[in-house]
Amino acid sequence: MSCRAADGALYLDLENPADLDKLSDPRGYLEGRRGRLTIIDEVQRAPGLFQVLRGLIDERVRDGEAAGHFLLLGSASVDLLRQSSESLAGRIAYLELAPFDALEVDPTRIQQLWTRGGFPRSFLADTDPDSVVWRESFIRSYLERDIPQLGPRIPAETLRRFWTMLAHAQGGLLNAAELARALAVDGKTVARYLDLMVDLLLVRRLPPYLANVKKRLVKSPKVYVRDSGLVHTLLRLDTLDDLLGHPVAGMSWEGFVIETLLRAAPERTQASFYRTATGVEMDLVLELPGNRLWTVEIKRGLAPKTESGTYTALEDLSPDRAFLVYSGDDRYPKGGGIEAIGLGPLAQELATLDAA
Repeated sequence: MSCRAADGALYLDLENPADLDKLSDPRGYLEGRRGRLTIIDEVQRAPGLFQVLRGLIDERVRDGEAAGHFLLLGSASVDLLRQSSESLAGRIAYLELAPFDALEVDPTRIQQLWTRGGFPRSFLADTDPDSVVWRESFIRSYLERDIPQLGPRIPAETLRRFWTMLAHAQGGLLNAAELARALAVDGKTVARYLDLMVDLLLVRRLPPYLANVKKRLVKSPKVYVRDSGLVHTLLRLDTLDDLLGHPVAGMSWEGFVIETLLRAAPERTQASFYRTATGVEMDLVLELPGNRLWTVEIKRGLAPKTESGTYTALEDLSPDRAFLVYSGDDRYPKGGGIEAIGLGPLAQELATLDAA
């Protein structure tokens, strides 16, 4: 990883027994390396470390040293975040390390990014079969090894079935009762499984937009498996042809677009979708800093058509700007205040917005 090359930095990988052993006396070891950035990977394997770091950080601050002593890397988990927030409150900042997105790859490779997903070893694999092998291995190891090490005791086979069911229903409204029946568990168990997948950044729960609109609105969230490549592997869609011939293609593209735009959007952006009880819908509603409201309709294809319900949604929402994201490159007005735009250009526009 790139951080290993940081000038003068000390890198510890706690999956390496030798590195983990170095922290058997963490205060003594780390105090002896004062003045260097210390990078600790897989930090969730040493939960007792946070309290020690708190003391070391406080001592260095009292001595007038600048911030930025430790870079902690690890799997996102409820326990990890809770421990760090309690032990290091006021001393830590969080950064989500997302997979590759459309702003980080050549525009000619967007379709490959959608097909393979954004995990580096999947996207950069020499061949499609190599990419599939990596994703399958990731899914298996995450379910069989990583999640149990984080605490939850859920059979890997059960959790894979649940994950696969979410992939089949990509972008659909959450129906906990239906999921519970299929898994032969109760609704509370489904909620626990879903909370876990959301906390691990594997699944996005997109809430409905419930601002002051005088209509009866859908109140269930939509659920997306966040990485499109994992969607396709869970559904055994190994090639682009497999994907394009499957009913999930449209919703997979929608989830891919949403993830790209949310990574590009300024901090404190609130994302939701809009749907009335009569079916009027907007795929993505972005409440941007500065009280700006943008709406995004998402279509796959080169000749996108705007549905009549879209104009009704715009009347309901009165956004500052309205976009239709499609698979092409041209940017042009669609009428009714809607602008057709490619994914990359809209992501770039979001990325340049001021977060104030």
